[in-house]
Amino acid sequence: MHRVLLAALDAADPALAVQRALALRRQTLHVSGHLYDMRRIGRMVAVGAGKAAFPMTSAVREVLRGRLDCAFVVAPSRTTGRVQSGMMVVEAGHPVPDRRGLQAARHVLQLASSLDKDDLLIVLLSGGASSLLPLPAEGLTLADKQRTTQLLLRSGATIAEVNTVRKHLSAIKGGRLAAATPASVLTLILSDAAADDLGVIGSGPTAPDRTTFLDAARIVRRYDLWERLPVAVRIHLVEGLAGWRHETPKPQSLTFRRVQHVLVGNNRLALEAGAKAAHKEGYERVILDPFVTGEAGQFGRWMGELGKELARRTTLPGPVCVLAGGELTVSVRGSGTGGRAQEFALAAALAIQGTPGIWVAGFGTDGRDGPTDAAGAVADGETVARARRKRIDAARFLRRHDSYTFFKKVGGHIQTGLTGTNVNDLYMLLVHPISIVP
Repeated sequence: MHRVLLAALDAADPALAVQRALALRRQTLHVSGHLYDMRRIGRMVAVGAGKAAFPMTSAVREVLRGRLDCAFVVAPSRTTGRVQSGMMVVEAGHPVPDRRGLQAARHVLQLASSLDKDDLLIVLLSGGASSLLPLPAEGLTLADKQRTTQLLLRSGATIAEVNTVRKHLSAIKGGRLAAATPASVLTLILSDAAADDLGVIGSGPTAPDRTTFLDAARIVRRYDLWERLPVAVRIHLVEGLAGWRHETPKPQSLTFRRVQHVLVGNNRLALEAGAKAAHKEGYERVILDPFVTGEAGQFGRWMGELGKELARRTTLPGPVCVLAGGELTVSVRGSGTGGRAQEFALAAALAIQGTPGIWVAGFGTDGRDGPTDAAGAVADGETVARARRKRIDAARFLRRHDSYTFFKKVGGHIQTGLTGTNVNDLYMLLVHPISIVP
């Protein structure tokens, strides 16, 4: 299991991903089939936001060999590595935005607005960028955005739904950063979104937005949040519905004729690398499609039941590794602490209890699962029994969405520290048929 997770992380290495996508040959920058004549470009400025922003921006500087005029990076925590000359790195709050992020977003918008039509703005986006660049629309405050973000994150809404609302409360998201500059824009993306949706990743600051104020209002209503939203947010959404607020730039906007998006890495690449490593370890490997979403507890139970079914089969030629990737959700009811990956593992542990030869793991590729210091957790058929011997009721902890505390007491946490990348979560099932359990 350890080797499989490491292989998946290596495939999601953000610096290597950027270096694979860019090449400077003489006076021409080659980017995935697109060419930029460096002699016709004035200033070149890079802005990075997200959990992988620091290594991605560092890689761009290396490829461009000093041609970059300046670089500004906002990340949830300073990634290990040397901050190069002309590169400014600031920390900001994640997943709930803070004042540092507000100041960083203002600086990014000012940088973009200062460029001319002959300049090039390089934007490096990765997971977490939406929280790290909170720039409230006129009439809204940071406190409004914070409260709204907290409500959405605890509601069970998907990240696409969360970002639909955030785009319509923002002065920088939903294509508004691209609209704020006359320069050409090159956006390099390490994707953490289903189907690599450009409008979802970082709330799409340089991407056209297909969602509307009506979509945002419906999402708020769907999760019964309307009456709990700050008054200013409700007024803003109503004004948007009435046409008194400008919509986000749409795909037909002329703005996007000078914008290029390049996907440098995603969850699928990490899954395929993990599957290859599993095969080398002697496992038959299976990758579940598509990108998984939904409640972490439900998917964990399903994966556990799948494991039990596979373990009972006498026709299996050997051990099996089932891999899935995506971003599950947790509809929090109670005051427990945990994250998607840990909740998945706890639910799966309950499903496989008493069955030998099965291991399950949920792992956040950024090294942080929810608001905890764990990347995820691993469990087997004895996890629930070990808890019971300590007089710990696993089902009760799951009902309280307190998976972090459960694994803290029982054991099973995966601890990596921040990895400097983010391509969503990985979910793994290892099954040794009962007849051949080692």
